[in-house]
Amino acid sequence: MRTLKLHFPEQALPTLETFLKQTKEARVFRRAQAVCEVVKGHRLQTVSDSLHFTYSALRKWVHRFANQGVQGLVDRPRPGRPPSTAPAIPSGVVKNSPPSWAARPGSGSAARASARC
Repeated sequence: MRTLKLHFPEQALPTLETFLKQTKEARVFRRAQAVCEVVKGHRLQTVSDSLHFTYSALRKWVHRFANQGVQGLVDRPRPGRPPSTAPAIPSGVVKNSPPSWAARPGSGSAARASARC
């Protein structure tokens, strides 16, 4: 395998460590953690094996970090329809009655048993 010929600026490691403390998404945290190990001087193959990344995926994230900084580690927007959320229901629309399939008093098996006696 060819060696990685990227040179990182001096502030790359402190920037990554700050980003690691601030990020909340697990995928982005794992990427930043792996890239941080590479910036510290570990080999790509060693880091990819120890953190269970494919070599090509780690190489991609390292190159993105080198070109775009920590913003390169964040997920890019994906094509397609955005996820929909249920619209908020106004408070006056909500019924207080049970749904139509729920048991009503006097309609269960106890009512039928008492009617037979």
